[in-house]
Formats: sequence, C-alpha cells, structure tokens
Amino acid sequence: MSFLSATLSRVKPSPTIAVSNMAQELKAAGRDVIGLGAGEPDFDTPDNIRAAGIRAIEEGRTKYTAVDGIAELKQAICAKFLRDNGLTYTPEQVSVGTGGKQILYNALVATLNPGDEVVIPAPYWVSYPDMVLLAGGTPVIAEASLQTRFKLTPDQLEAAITPKTKWFIFNSPSNPTGAGYSRDELEALTDVLMRHPHVWVMTDDMYEHLAYDGFEFCTPAEVEPRLYERTLTCNGVSKAYAMTGWRIGYAAGPVPLIAAMRKIQSQSTSNPCSVSQWAAVEALNGPQDFLGPNNETFKRRRDLVVSMLSEIDGITCPTPEGAFYVYPSIAGLIGKTTPAGVVIEDDETFAKALLEDVGVAVVFGAAFGLSPNFRVSYATADEALKEACRRIQTFCARLA
Repeated sequence: MSFLSATLSRVKPSPTIAVSNMAQELKAAGRDVIGLGAGEPDFDTPDNIRAAGIRAIEEGRTKYTAVDGIAELKQAICAKFLRDNGLTYTPEQVSVGTGGKQILYNALVATLNPGDEVVIPAPYWVSYPDMVLLAGGTPVIAEASLQTRFKLTPDQLEAAITPKTKWFIFNSPSNPTGAGYSRDELEALTDVLMRHPHVWVMTDDMYEHLAYDGFEFCTPAEVEPRLYERTLTCNGVSKAYAMTGWRIGYAAGPVPLIAAMRKIQSQSTSNPCSVSQWAAVEALNGPQDFLGPNNETFKRRRDLVVSMLSEIDGITCPTPEGAFYVYPSIAGLIGKTTPAGVVIEDDETFAKALLEDVGVAVVFGAAFGLSPNFRVSYATADEALKEACRRIQTFCARLA
C-alpha cells in the first residue's frame, strides 16, 4: 500500500518466527509436525522466579515503573556483571528493556545516522541486519565459514572495518551456530578493535550461561578493559532462566548512551512489565544451582543431534561450544532430488521439502546469512529430537 513507509521495503519479517508459525498452523490442521525452529528452552521458569512474579502481583507491584527499569533490578544487574564478568557498572549505566531485542534496537536507533556502517559476522541472528536497516544504518556482513567453525577471524574483521563503521556486533555463544569464542580468539578480535578507536562494540551475551565441555565464556570489555568506554554489554534472562515470555533484556554501557536509549524507550514502550522486572530480580539474585543440571540436559541433546545428523551422507555438523543450536552444512545434498521431483537447489528448498515430506520444521541457512546450512534448535524433549533426526535421516536417504 502506498501510504506505508519506504523503510518497510528494506526489511523482512523474522524467518524464525515464520517457521514456528508455519509449524503451528500445520499442527492445527492435523499434521504430525516436530518444530525445531524456536530458540526457546522447553524448561519451565524456575519455581523461585515464578513465585517472585506471583508475589509482585499480590503486593500490588503492577503500576508504571521508571522507564528503563526499577532500581532493584538495576542493582541486581550491576551485581551480576561484577560476579560473572568482573565488570563494574553503576545503576545509571544500566538499561532494562522489553527483551534483549529492544535493548539492541534502542541502541542502534539512538546512534545510527544514514551512511553509518555496522559490522555483523555471518552466520548472524536474523534480526541484526534488519534492525540496522530500520535504524537507518548499513549492515556490513563479514562472512565466517565452516572451516573456521563459524568464527570470524581477525583478518576478516579488519577487512570489514571502514571509516564509516560505527558498531561491531559480537555474539558468543552464537545464534545460530552455537559457536563460542575462546579468550585467545576474542583477544585477537579486540586487538583489531583497539586499532580502530571510532568503532563501538555491541555484545549479545544472551547465551552466556549455556556452555559445554569446559568452554569458558568471556565478553569483550572483560577481555580488553580499554574497550569499556565504547562497549554496550547486552544480556537478558530469556534463555538461561527459561523466561522467554517474561520479556526482560538489559545492557550496561557509558552513561550518555544509556541516557539516549532511555529517551528512545520513553517514546516507544516506556517501562518493561513491572511483574517481569521483579521476577528478573529474583532470577539474578536468587539461586543459580539449576543452571548446571539444565546444561547437562542441553549437552546430552546436543550430542544426540550432532551424532545422528553426522551419520547422514552429505551433511557436516560441527559440535558447538554453547547455546542450544547446531548449524549443519548440506553442501553434499545440493543438486539432489526428492521422490516428489523437487531439486534441492538451496537450503530454503531443503527446509521446505523437509517440512512437507516428513514434518520436521527447521530454519534455512540463508536467513542467517550463510548457506547452504540449516539451524536446528535442540531445546526440546529428547524423544522428539530423536524422532526428528530419524525423519531427517529418512528424508536424506530418499534423495536421488
């Protein structure tokens, strides 16, 4: 329609949400569908956190709050950054938003001007480039590869930076690959950033606590303290605390940036849900002992999926360090044909045929900026994962 903004023509709806919606529609129509598209833990929110939310309601904590978070939550966030990351922040350096996505979006809208560039490693979370475009900036995609286990090299980062670069978005462990950067690997990237003082760093640390096989998480301002004054360290309670629907994300950074983000939020959503904020206080301040058992479950599921997918001729599936995704390559299946006569021309064709033929919903790799791959979320029940992987094996075995 002609009255819609031209900006809309530059962005697309979230492919991960589209896949989840498609799977739900097929289920509602009576199809036997296993959805592996949603990046959402299947665990319930821990009891103590739910109780804190209930208590907030019973105590009448249901009014407007400060635009970017209650004082108690900001204090809990400061304590978390010091405890987990060795980073010292004050409450005035903290912003709380309606999920991590709003935090990232606020920062981009508050800082980008036409012509400003944002370096985004690929594979990337689907929303990064579109949020940059909505904010008026230009995404610059720096493509990693299977050979580097989907991690950006220092040379690639160096090559992507120009005088127009304003931000570098860094996500580890990664959505969609689960790849985690070691301290040495991250130091090599921060060395590059130190040579370019005009580039700011936006971290997405949402999967910080989902790490396996002894992988030790670290974040840029922790590894290189000299980056502290130009880093926005972003996180949230969605993934580790199984609080996706509560919608609480947060970030810490320089006071002028946080103030600008507050201004944006004051004219959009205003405060995040008051009840969710009190639940998040309990999440960050309360017991953390459930994280270990949850990670053991995720690790078992990861190993199951990697093992079963690696048995398929034509698929290469690296073992990720964290998060709850695998990102297999289907390079060996391109050009093959399904029994229905569909040629697997790319990963989108593969994902559509997989859903139609055997009822398994995955997200195609082009959505994340690197093909030919697909993303599997293993944040679902073991038996469902086994059955889904069996179906993928069957589908691939039938390709001619």
